[in-house]
Amino acid sequence: MTLDGAPRQIFLAGQWRDAADGSRFGVQDPGTGQQLCEVSDAQDADVGEAIEAAVAKQEEWAATPPRERGEILRRAWQLMTDRADELARLMTLEMGKSLEESKAEVTYAAEFFRWFSEEAVRIDGRYARSPAGGGRVLVSKHPVGPCILVTPWNFPLAMGTRKIGPAIAAGCTMIVKPAQLTPLSMLNLAGLLKEAGLPDGVLSVLPSTSASRVVNPALADPRIRKLSFTGSTEVGRKLVEQCAPNLQRMSMELGGNAPFLMFEDADLDATVKGAVTAKMRNNGESCVAANRFHVHSSVAGEFTRQLTEAMSSLKVGHGTEDGVKVGPLISAEQRDKVVELVEDALSRGAHATTGGKALDGDGFFYAPTVLTDVPPDARILREEVFGPVAPVTTFEDEDEAVRLANDTEFGLVAYVFTRDLDRAIRVGERMATGMVGLNTGLVSNASAPFGGVKASGFGREGGAEGIEEYLDVKYMALSLSGTP
Repeated sequence: MTLDGAPRQIFLAGQWRDAADGSRFGVQDPGTGQQLCEVSDAQDADVGEAIEAAVAKQEEWAATPPRERGEILRRAWQLMTDRADELARLMTLEMGKSLEESKAEVTYAAEFFRWFSEEAVRIDGRYARSPAGGGRVLVSKHPVGPCILVTPWNFPLAMGTRKIGPAIAAGCTMIVKPAQLTPLSMLNLAGLLKEAGLPDGVLSVLPSTSASRVVNPALADPRIRKLSFTGSTEVGRKLVEQCAPNLQRMSMELGGNAPFLMFEDADLDATVKGAVTAKMRNNGESCVAANRFHVHSSVAGEFTRQLTEAMSSLKVGHGTEDGVKVGPLISAEQRDKVVELVEDALSRGAHATTGGKALDGDGFFYAPTVLTDVPPDARILREEVFGPVAPVTTFEDEDEAVRLANDTEFGLVAYVFTRDLDRAIRVGERMATGMVGLNTGLVSNASAPFGGVKASGFGREGGAEGIEEYLDVKYMALSLSGTP
């Protein structure tokens, strides 16, 4: 699929169409700052039709055999795998990440479809004898109902498949609101699902310049029974309030401020490699990106030296260029936020051992950066930087490391590097996070439950737990006459 062939209309209940009033908005290449194309801008009337379509199709779709739902997902996985290069190039053009990163995301995104194709046939319940002996307990699981799914710009395919996969497997209809900055990947995914045999009415994809225009009417309608949102904690709090009147189910994957702990006995080479992975995946624009590097004082100097060398060697450029490891940030606004956070740290006494500035030229580039001597009051230790910046601080013992790691309102992921297995488990269990990477800088896995605690949200995506977010539990009491 080339850019010229990529869908640019609304996908409403299985059909491609222009917005109700014909309006469109531009999609930008962050590597050049230039407009790539225009996409239909969903309006109120389109949202209303999508809601009606999802509600009308729900009962029929829920009754579809689980194997049939699973086979649709399996075919979609195969289509994504076969067209990985095309999907990756489209993603790079609209989001900026390197082709290498985009190809990795396509593989990761497709895996959610394969995983949930297998989970679709494993939705089970239980049958038990009542403890009193005179009856039976029958427990079954059923699709929660029509859903509204809101995805972010940083992983425009994977954040979609991670929500759409379990919804399809569970038997839920859905409306997807993709990020305004990256709608092309999601629209292309809708086309692949239609090709894979997804019935009309199960899925609508509504790109729009106004998220509230799509989300607010859906949450105001009591027939929409679930919201799944990936985005900022600030927006997530508002959406929780909006779900309250109709008591809709919610999955919230919100902001992060991931600590990266290196103890004195850690393998230095492996730790630096893990640090680059944890920090620089997706240009650092990831909720699970390492945001604060807490290193034991006895090894901090050598760790910083090697991390500086590794970060400064990364090739920066347009994501389509050969050998590029670091693409542009998503927008001028995002680049300006990174600039602001780094300048705040430098003004408070931090030092940049490499980078520390935005790069000249077209696009929204920021140099890979390592900061040392970062004071505790620097904003960059409190706020999610969402860019290629690694601030390094030190600690003296295990208790201090844990205290520093947990000193945040967020709790998505933490990274712990040590050769001591006892310490790894002990510290991992003390982390106030939903996920922990032990001697690895990569925790994302379709077969594992992804999610956080505290201000990082609630609910889980992926793993056996992921489909449970789209299922309601029903209990039926059976009274049997003539039984003991």
